[in-house]
Amino acid sequence: MIDGTEEDQEFGLEDDSGAVIAAVGRQIKLWREAAGLRAAELGSLIGYSENMVFKVEGGRRIPQPDFLDRTDTAVGAAGKVAAMKKDVEEARYPRKVRDLAKLEAEAVELGAYAGVVIHGLLQTEEYARALYGQRQPSYTEDDIERLVAARMARQVVFDRRPAPLLTFVQEEATLRRRTGGRMVLRRQLEHLLELSQLRHVEIQVMPMEAEEHAGLGGSHRILKLKDGKTVGHNEVQLISGLITDPRQVQILEMRYNLIRSQALTPRLSREFIEKLLGET
Repeated sequence: MIDGTEEDQEFGLEDDSGAVIAAVGRQIKLWREAAGLRAAELGSLIGYSENMVFKVEGGRRIPQPDFLDRTDTAVGAAGKVAAMKKDVEEARYPRKVRDLAKLEAEAVELGAYAGVVIHGLLQTEEYARALYGQRQPSYTEDDIERLVAARMARQVVFDRRPAPLLTFVQEEATLRRRTGGRMVLRRQLEHLLELSQLRHVEIQVMPMEAEEHAGLGGSHRILKLKDGKTVGHNEVQLISGLITDPRQVQILEMRYNLIRSQALTPRLSREFIEKLLGET
């Protein structure tokens, strides 16, 4: 199962990555104590605060590469602390995010209908942070930073070469809801317009006045992979998963194609977003 991009279930924080970060933190603490350094002293040597050192050692903050390099030198680990950079990089994001990013990296075509919020691949950092800040049960600030970083990291899909075809249909309501406030929404709308100018990206709007709508069953996506396979991804409250059964994938693909035909064209959608931006 791979979690989605729009609902609370997207990133489970209790996974293998948390265990790896905790283990790295314990190792750093052991090396620091063996070197006879207090946390404040290590922080002074490597250019980080005492609080940051404690957070890293407690597994509550993911160390940056330079944190590990400087710590390695400060405690005389002879490369043993710096060598953990590879493990930290792999564990930087929750496993479910890594799985989804891998799937997106294999896609030659990706289509997504988003009916609740702006699709994760289209979100600005401020918009994503506002979303995570509203989730219940609430996330800690450290969790929010980690989740936002993970979501932003997946947006490398736009820079892939050869470029995949990326199509999105956004429900009009998602473009009007002032998630994070007026300025966050304005920047989000501007970002959508910027992305819509990319030749391999098409963004469409499903207007609320549309009488025919094939997407009332909820947000979903279709991914066509390099090996010729097509898979789907369906999202509902607290349940989100990859769909590989050919018959079910065919249904999702049919619905997505209908949604695109019922939505505004990419050109009219840009004009619609520009109009909303002027009103925001």
